[in-house]
Formats: sequence, structure tokens, C-alpha cells
Amino acid sequence: MISGMIGSLLYDSASVNNAVAVLTEESASEDSVSSASANALSSVSVAAAESVAEITENVSAFRTFFEELPSKATSFAIKFVFALVIFVIGAWFIKIVRKILKKSMEKAKADLSIRHFIDSLTKVVLYALLIIWLASYFGVETTSLIALLGSAGVTVALAIQGSLSNLTGGVLILLLKPFKLGDYIHEDNKGNEGTVKEIGLFYTKLHTIDGRTVVLPNGTLANTSLINVNMAPMRQLILTFGISYSSDIDKARKVLFEVMESEEKVLKDIQKKVYVDSLDSSAVTLGIRCFVKNEDYFDLKWSITEHVKKAFDANDIAIPFDQLDVHMIEDK
Repeated sequence: MISGMIGSLLYDSASVNNAVAVLTEESASEDSVSSASANALSSVSVAAAESVAEITENVSAFRTFFEELPSKATSFAIKFVFALVIFVIGAWFIKIVRKILKKSMEKAKADLSIRHFIDSLTKVVLYALLIIWLASYFGVETTSLIALLGSAGVTVALAIQGSLSNLTGGVLILLLKPFKLGDYIHEDNKGNEGTVKEIGLFYTKLHTIDGRTVVLPNGTLANTSLINVNMAPMRQLILTFGISYSSDIDKARKVLFEVMESEEKVLKDIQKKVYVDSLDSSAVTLGIRCFVKNEDYFDLKWSITEHVKKAFDANDIAIPFDQLDVHMIEDK
């Protein structure tokens, strides 16, 4: 009995210890939860404080911007007006420099096409320098701008290789002078011909006899063969006319010579020729050769052609033309 009471007491003591341990663990877990909650609240408070500080800073910067806006706008307006005045003065200065350069080239008796080329190049370079200076005045770094222009120039150069070849061709034309302003040329690439009215950086303009303007790329002109009629002050006119085999060759030759002699624009002191050029299938072809001033070439060509036709008709000299004989075969 005594031993049973001792056992029950021991059991009750162990139960009490277990309960105390459980309560201790629950208290510790409650303390850890309270600590985690406190840490979370602390983090939220810090984030909220930072957001409030950031918003306050932005509002302050926004307010400062609006407060300084009138003074900045006034300062920019003053700089803009000053830059505009500088641009106007710079444009006037560029015009003066171009005038002085033109007069200097005129005194040096430089070719008119070279004068136009150098004037265009001077204008482009000086305006580019003026724009770069104005950009640096507004705070743009010149080195960065030049580097940007350089890289852009490489890109543009790759994109416009044809135009660069035209520029190179223009320089070659001005240096080698295969023709100049006022010359009458005939190029073999497309068969265009006319009087040279303008030699630009990239293109050359021809004025044709019928009043058209032909624009030719300088790269093509520099790399193709062409005929410059004005290299000499006069030009030889060569015309051919066919007469029938029944006509008198000597009489026809005499008529052609008389027609040449009657033309005022034929140069009299240079030898003139009338000759048998060829014996063709249906005509005897006679040719004439005479010299004429460059400006009278086409007028004389048209005049002689008309007068030869009238003279042949008046002297019963037949001009053959293509004929077709048709033979009909009857069925038997």
C-alpha cells in the first residue's frame, strides 16, 4: 500500500513536469512569433519611410524645376537670340569670303567650272564649321559631335557609293579638263550630246539643241569616252548623197560643189571636197566635205541638205529610193 502511494506520487510528479515543459515550449513559441511580427513591422516601417522620403524628394525636385523654369527659359531665350545673331553674322561673313574668293579666281583667270566647284565646296565647309560652333555654344561637346559626324559619314559613304563616285568624277573633270563650260560634247555611254551649262559636284548639265536639259552623273562622264567638238574652233561637215546609176556623176559633182560655194557659212579658205564615196546596190553615193565654225554646224548641215535636193531636181539628177518589184505567178 505504501509502495502504491509512492508510485502514484511519482507519476503525479512526472505529469506535472511534463505540463510545465509544455507550457514552457508554448511560451517560447509565442515569444518567437512576437519577435517575427516585430521584425516584419520594422521592415514595413523602413520601406514606408524610404517611399515617403523618395516622394518628398521628387516633389521637392519638381517644385524646384518649376521655380527655376522662368529663369532657365529666359536664359535659353537669350542664348537662342544670341546664337541666331551669330548665325546671321556668320552667313554674312561666309558670303563675303565667297565674294573675295570669286574675285581672286577671276583675277587669276581660273576656269569658270573650277570657280563654281570651289565656290560650292567653300560654302559647304564654312556652313558646317558654323553649325559645329553653334552646337558647342549650346553645350554639345565638339569632340563627341565630330565623332558622331565621322561615324555618320562612314555610314552615309557606304550608302551613297554612287554619289561619291560622281564626286570623284567631278574632281577629275575639273582637274583633267576634258571639257569646260560652253563646250559642245557627245558622250558615248548613252549617246547624249549638248552644250555644257553647268559642272556641279555630282552632276553635269547639258543643254541640247532642241531646248532640253540633260543631267549626267560625273562618275559616268569621267569613265566613258566622249567627243568634245569645241577643242578646235571649227568642225568638218561630212554629208553623203546617193544618185542613180543612170545620172551623170560629173554633173552631180559640179552641182554639189556649186551648192557648197553658195553657202556663206562654209569657210572659204579651207579645202572643200566632192568625191565618190561608194558604189551601193541601188545608188552611187557622193560625199562632200567642208569646214564650218562650231556654232554654225547644224544650220549649215540642214541648209546644204535642202539646197542639194533642190539643185538635183533642177538638173534632172535622180535620187534613188528603195523599190520592190512584185511578180505574180498565175496557176495553169
